[in-house]
Amino acid sequence: MKYFLILLMAHFISNAQIKEEQLNLMPWPQNINLGTGTFALSKNFKINITGNPNPRIFIGATNFLRRLDGRTGLFLEQAFLTKINEKLEAELQINCLRNGRIEINEDESYQLTVTSNKIIINASNDLGALHGLETLLQLLQNNSTSYYFPVVEISDSPRFTWRGLMIDAARHFQPVDVIKRNLDAMASMKMNVFHWHLADDQGWRIQLKNHPKLTELASDGNFYTQEEIKNIVQYAGERGILVIPEIDVPGHASALLTAYPEIGSKVGEGKIRYEVQRNSGIFNATLDPTNPKTYEILSSIFDEVCPLFPGSYFHIGGDENNGKEWNANPAIQKFKRDNNLMNNHDLQTYFNMKLIPMLKKHNKKLMGWEEIMTENMSKDAIIHAWRGTNEGQEAGGALIKAAKSGYNTVLSNGYYIDLMLGLESHYLNDPLPKKIILSPEEKARVLGGEAAMWSELVTPLNIDSRIWPRTAAIAERLWSNAEVTDMKSLRKRLKTISFRLEELGITHIRNKEVILRNISNNQDTRALNDFSNLCEPLKNYKRNGGGKKYRMHSPLTLFADACNADAAQALDFNETVNTYLDNKTVANSSAVTNFFKKWVVMNNDLIALSTNAPLVQPLLPLSQILSDLAEQLLLEMDKKQKVNPTLMKDLLEKCNTRSPADVELAVYTSLKKLVEIK
Repeated sequence: MKYFLILLMAHFISNAQIKEEQLNLMPWPQNINLGTGTFALSKNFKINITGNPNPRIFIGATNFLRRLDGRTGLFLEQAFLTKINEKLEAELQINCLRNGRIEINEDESYQLTVTSNKIIINASNDLGALHGLETLLQLLQNNSTSYYFPVVEISDSPRFTWRGLMIDAARHFQPVDVIKRNLDAMASMKMNVFHWHLADDQGWRIQLKNHPKLTELASDGNFYTQEEIKNIVQYAGERGILVIPEIDVPGHASALLTAYPEIGSKVGEGKIRYEVQRNSGIFNATLDPTNPKTYEILSSIFDEVCPLFPGSYFHIGGDENNGKEWNANPAIQKFKRDNNLMNNHDLQTYFNMKLIPMLKKHNKKLMGWEEIMTENMSKDAIIHAWRGTNEGQEAGGALIKAAKSGYNTVLSNGYYIDLMLGLESHYLNDPLPKKIILSPEEKARVLGGEAAMWSELVTPLNIDSRIWPRTAAIAERLWSNAEVTDMKSLRKRLKTISFRLEELGITHIRNKEVILRNISNNQDTRALNDFSNLCEPLKNYKRNGGGKKYRMHSPLTLFADACNADAAQALDFNETVNTYLDNKTVANSSAVTNFFKKWVVMNNDLIALSTNAPLVQPLLPLSQILSDLAEQLLLEMDKKQKVNPTLMKDLLEKCNTRSPADVELAVYTSLKKLVEIK
């Protein structure tokens, strides 16, 4: 009987038919052809590697086995892969012809074939093979007793060559473990550029042995040693990720000038001093482009930093120089006149052009934010487009201008994840929108994009929840076909991907509970969690207007830090309301009013919780307003009673006013639809 059941289960698995919509792949592959049947997984599953790959493939394949083992509990027998052709009989054959280069425009394609008894990954190099392994792991399916891969053929390659994440470690320092776990997550989403923002007004974060004053005076003791830098670069390289450092000059230079005030542009009586900034914002501290010592110090800094990063790119920032110190300095103004420099843009171009040979000496190309793009800037520079309507600019305008002007360019406008905008705004933001007409040569200059995680409002506790899972959607936009834009499919797949990111060590799910326990004073957090799933942090920097509310040493452990950009229950409520408005059946009405009943109970629970939890108090005004409006809507929809329309509108508007908790109700728009029904 036992053997009959085993045969029956094997028959069921082999004939299981998986549909594309059941797969939780991200980024979605370019070409996928599902077959009939499955590859049944057992503890005897092994991997063999052929070709002439970089040794990183052995690390990647071993990590694949351990992740597969952890997910299935099979205790796979194969331990560590260390060389090619170790297990010729292995079920998974990885064939990669050559060593992949950790550079832009490398071939990252792969072909994955799963049959009922064999799995093959073919790639020209190990980078493509690593991507194939990530896709295979995402293909894993299960029934009640076993795990299997569906029979499938996948041919895949990225749409854009630059698929990056920038992490700012200058404002709030992010320790090594934060960087490494995010590199793991990047690799799982097939991202290949880590842009590391290492110096700004609020801190200098890289050890320089020839310039110890920088970390002694401008880091508050929080910086990466050179050994840590090398280790992270190696760790990234093992995952196919290029690391690009950024040292922001000539503006955003308070930390640098705290150590070397003599190369600053400030004028005044007595000895000029600068200090590390404790708030966020734009500050006046700017290097003096007319002082030969400025270039002497920068050249020496580059000589020590560049060898730590073997890639071909170096980001010099170049953004948000307000020019106030230059305008107030008579010597600098005279220099401009003497050198026929018409304005500060020309002066900054003069400065930038001086940096190019310093970097070229180390085989580095200069990259900078879009402000470096001026008429006389070298066409070898890479333009990083970041400004949009939030800054009074045309969305993506600098990217198009750069491509048309002969520059290679990368897009971050629309990918600023620190703005706490919803998933859709990032996912539907394409580096090459259909409405823009570019020649093939101009399109080729659009290298791709970068998610930007500025750290004014993140610490190691909450940074992952600001990066993930939304950055997975950006990764898909930069990898997958431009026609892959279905939001319903994205949200469905992202639920599973979010859990898989946690498997890699990302803390976006688990640390929410840590914050809520702190707010509740270690009491029951269910009501807090329910409310957090209706609220989203204030967007577009409204939470920290002027940069003065939260300082660089402020712990970010409040309710807004537990809330995410896409409030889960709000999405469900909005969908339920739309269904009801389309068809006002009793069942659809009941589905809506069930939310209202829960919110009334939730508010009462929060009030009870607050008696021994002071951090809950700022939440109560907004929760109470929501509860009051819910009760009015219950009277109208459930009890069929007439309600005061003026009262309803007043409560609705109060739902849309700024909360002391620095959050907004993500259900406001749907509530407005219900209130305004005639």
